[in-house]
Amino acid sequence: MENSKANSKGVILNYGVLLGILSVVLGVIMYVTNDYLNPGWVYGTIGFIVIIVAIVLGIKAYKSQNNNYLSLKEAFKLGLGIALIGALISVVWQLILMNVLEPDYMSQMADVQRTQMTENFPNMSESQINDAMEMNAKFSSPWIVAAFAIIGNLFFGFIIALIAGLIMKYKNPQDV
Repeated sequence: MENSKANSKGVILNYGVLLGILSVVLGVIMYVTNDYLNPGWVYGTIGFIVIIVAIVLGIKAYKSQNNNYLSLKEAFKLGLGIALIGALISVVWQLILMNVLEPDYMSQMADVQRTQMTENFPNMSESQINDAMEMNAKFSSPWIVAAFAIIGNLFFGFIIALIAGLIMKYKNPQDV
């Protein structure tokens, strides 16, 4: 006889939307404070904490709805689902920022990168800097940035789900 399973889709959607909204709020704060071109480590740390909290709370909520049972497979499914939903919402914000709010975002970013390169590598020739900037431009379209954001979120979602799943897993004795 099988126990009824908790609704993983509902948990994924709820916590994925929560992650997405918190990511957008962080992005809006960076935009309003004019830190969107060169965010400091604080924003990265806060963003990482947000993804950890959303995924861990989602897995914990599912486990409590599932009679306190959780398999590693379910933890992966939840973590990756939450990370994907959050990433998609965050990418919509990034695309709005890059195409609507700051249409010259990519050129602004290129200027910041050029400045950082000249400061961090004073021995680089102008030709080397131009070559590096050319290479950066190939990977700087909004769609490539969005793809890397989704892949990065899924990667971190996988790692967080693995750790949380290993810590919280509790096998149902009726599952064979």
